[in-house]
Amino acid sequence: MATPPLPLSQSTPRNIYAFGLTSFLNDTASEMAYWVLPAFLASIGAGAAQLGIIEGIAESVASFAQLFSGYLADKVSHRKPIVVGGYFVANAVKPLLALVSSWWQILGIRFADRFAKGVRGTARDVMVAESVDKSKIGSAYGLIQAMDSAGAIVGPLLALAVIGHFGMRGVFASAAIPGALCVIVAWVGIREVHRSSKPLTEPGAELRSAGQPRAAVPTRTGEGVRLSSGKSEWLPRLPVGFYYVLVVVTMFSLGNSSDMFLVLRAGNIGIPASRAPLLGLVFNIMFTLVSWPAGKFSDRFSRSAIAAAGYFVFAIVYFVFALAPSQLAIWLAMAFYGLFYALTNAVLKALIVESVDTGVRGRALGIYSFCISVTTLLSSVITGALWKLYGPAVPFYFSAGIATVSAFALLGHRSPKRD
Repeated sequence: MATPPLPLSQSTPRNIYAFGLTSFLNDTASEMAYWVLPAFLASIGAGAAQLGIIEGIAESVASFAQLFSGYLADKVSHRKPIVVGGYFVANAVKPLLALVSSWWQILGIRFADRFAKGVRGTARDVMVAESVDKSKIGSAYGLIQAMDSAGAIVGPLLALAVIGHFGMRGVFASAAIPGALCVIVAWVGIREVHRSSKPLTEPGAELRSAGQPRAAVPTRTGEGVRLSSGKSEWLPRLPVGFYYVLVVVTMFSLGNSSDMFLVLRAGNIGIPASRAPLLGLVFNIMFTLVSWPAGKFSDRFSRSAIAAAGYFVFAIVYFVFALAPSQLAIWLAMAFYGLFYALTNAVLKALIVESVDTGVRGRALGIYSFCISVTTLLSSVITGALWKLYGPAVPFYFSAGIATVSAFALLGHRSPKRD
C-alpha cells in the first residue's frame, strides 16, 4: 500500500531547506566560473562585444525556456523531474569550459547552461510557493535566495584558491564537484508537492457566483484544496496589477545588462582580473545578509516599496561606476550593489505569486521571467554597443537613469491586500 503524502506543514521545512542547499551548491559551481569568465574571454582574444553577445543570447534562451516551463509547471502533476533534470544539465556542461578554445564554444556552453536554468527555474518557484503558507512566501523565497548568494560567496573564494595553482581552466574543471553534489541533493532531498492532476483554474474563479452551473475541478492551493473551474489557456487572464508590475520591471531590465560589464569596468580603472572573484565576494556578502530579512519584511509591508528601494540602490551604484572616481569607490559600490539584489529578487517574485490565482502561478512567473530575460538580451547588446561607440561611462549613466524612472513607477503600485 502506498504511503500517503505528508501534510503540508510537515513537508515544508524539508522542501525549503532542500531547495536552499541545492541552490547553495549550484551557485557555488556557477560563481566559480562566472567571475573569471571575462578574463578568460580576453585570454582567447574576445572582448566586450563578444561578452555582450554571449550573455545576451544566453539570457534570451533562458527566457523562452522559462515561458514554456511556466506553462508546463501548471499542467503537470510532478515537477521534481523538471527541476532535477535542469540542475543536471547545467552542472554537466559547466566543466566543459576547461576544454574550449574559442568564444563560440563558450556561447554554446552558456546556451545549454541557461536553457537548463530556464526549464527548472519556474517549476522550482511554483514548488516553493506551494510548500509554504501564503503568509510566508516572501520569507521562503528570501531564505532560498540567501542560500543561493551564500554559494556565490563560497564560489569566488574557491576560484581564488584554485586559480593560483591550476589557472582559469582548473577553476572550470573544479566546478564539477559542487555541481555533482547539487544534483545529488536535489534528487534525494526535494519532495514532490502533491497536487491534483488538473490544477488549473481561471484567475478570479473564486469570485463567481456559486449558482453558476459550471463543472468544478479540485485545485491545489497553499491552504488546501478548493473547487474551481475553467479551461486551460496558454496565456491566462491575469489581473491588471500583475501587468503593471510586469511593465515596470521590463522597463527597468532595459538598463540591467550583464554584471560582467561591471567587472570589465572595474578592470578599466586598474582592478586586475585576478581580483574579479573578490568583487563577487563583497557583492554577495551583502546579498546574503539582507535577502532573508528583506523577504520576511516583505511579508508584512509593501513589496512594491521595498523593490523600488532596490531600484534606487541600483541607480546609485551605476552612477558611481559611470564616474569611477577611484578603486575604493568601485569596491564600496560593489558591496552596495548586493543590497539591490536582496531588495528585489525574492521580493518581486513573491509579489508576482501573490498577484495571481493559484492555478496560474507557473505561467505568471514564466511570463515575468521571459520579459526580464528578453530585455536583458537587448540591454546587454545596447551596453556593448554604447561602450564601443562612446566609451564605458555612457552605458552606466543610461542604466542609472532608467532605474530611477522605474523606481518611481514601482512606488505607484499598490501591493495586493493580504489576510
